[in-house]
Parts: sequence; structure tokens; C-alpha cells
Amino acid sequence: MASTEAPIVLPGDIIDTSLIPTSNKKRPLRLGPGLRHVPPDTLQSTVAGELITDPKKNTMYIEYNSHRYVPSQNDLVIGQIHHSSGDLYYVTLNSFAPQALLPHLSFESATKKTRPQLDRGQLIYARVTMANKHMDPELECVSQQTGKSEGLGPLNNGTVFNVSLGLARRLMLPRPREDGGVAVLDMLAEDEGLVFETAVGRNGKVWVGSESVRTVVIVGRALAEVDEKGAGFGVDQQKKLVRRLMRDVKG
Repeated sequence: MASTEAPIVLPGDIIDTSLIPTSNKKRPLRLGPGLRHVPPDTLQSTVAGELITDPKKNTMYIEYNSHRYVPSQNDLVIGQIHHSSGDLYYVTLNSFAPQALLPHLSFESATKKTRPQLDRGQLIYARVTMANKHMDPELECVSQQTGKSEGLGPLNNGTVFNVSLGLARRLMLPRPREDGGVAVLDMLAEDEGLVFETAVGRNGKVWVGSESVRTVVIVGRALAEVDEKGAGFGVDQQKKLVRRLMRDVKG
């Protein structure tokens, strides 16, 4: 479970070793946005915000407000194929950043003959494998540890909605309702019986897939309103929002 009382850090702060998760010896420590490793064993913050740790996943990152997505290693992102050249796909992550590079063989069981043939405009769910200011980001759609896709790969059909980076991070917490205060998706699925799938990218994009166009519209409207209201829009208020949206659609 992620920590509930997150310490505040400033750019350049050295992270105290007591704050680094150590309970999970089977997984290497993973650093998310806002943190960098200074050899040999120092962690330093690069932005101001809350230091979030997840001992179960052995991860750490800084929760901060920003309007511009900057790729960070291990981020899960939603991208769009721009073009293919040589043995690479060039992927657009947002409108104001260099295109990311996705090798043709970075898919489950992919060979030169069996790799996915992705056209321009195809949506993908991928993991950032390399990110620094001197090189274009690199992506993968397969786990290097298991060789499986683990949910990564082409996103077929569905609709992508743009959300703030803050809401995207809250949706990607291990327990979005308890840790991030975002319950609207659970309410739509569990309380209202809507059937849909979602994929959330740290680059501020949410893919929603469903056989029902009506369902996709409702989920998109719910996300937009929760995002507009901000972190202070509580669970009880989200419940009222869901009821109103369902009533509006039925009416």
C-alpha cells in the first residue's frame, strides 16, 4: 500500500534513506517521475511535490502538478503511431514532445514475420524503457522479465480522453479510490453495471473501450468533470455526479 502521509520535497533535496522502501527484496527499486539516481547511492528530487512510496511494488516517485508531460523510465503511456521507418515505429506521446521510438520486435512473441503491422494512427499502450534529455524516449510493449505483454500492446477501437497529469497519476495508484480519491470508475462499473475497459497513461490520456457508445460517452464525461473539479471533489460528490450522468442519459 502506498504511504498515506507523504513528505514534501523540493528540487535538489536528497532523499533520506529511511524513506526508501526496503521490504520487497525480490524487486529492484524503481524510480518514477521527479527522482534521479546520483551514483553511487544517492537519490535526489528534481521537482517540488509529495514523495510517494509503494513498498509492495518497490517504487518511488514525486507527485507534483505539471501541464507538460516529461517521459520517465517505467512510465506506462498511451501513444499513437506516427510512422514506421527501418525497424522502428515513431510514436507520438503528446503534441509538444519528441516522438518516442518503439522497436518492431518489442511485442510479445514478435519476430520479423509475426510482429504486429501497425498503421499510422494506431493507439498503443507501452512502457518507457529509456528517457533522458539527450535522446528520444524508447518504448516497449512486452515485459523484459516475463516475455509477456502484460496488458501492453495495440489498443483497438475505443476512445482516448485527455486528462490532467494529476488525475492520470491518481487513477494509476494501486488503490485509486482510497489513495487517490477517484471512485467514479468503480461506481460506474459496480453500482451502475456499465461494462468497459480502461487503460491509463502517465502522459495524461485515458483509453476507454466498450461495445456501447453510450457507456464510452458517460465514462468520458465523468472523467472530464472529476478532472475539472480537482482533488477536492470527494467520493460523495462523485456519487452524485454518477447518478446525474445516468439520469441525464436515460432522460
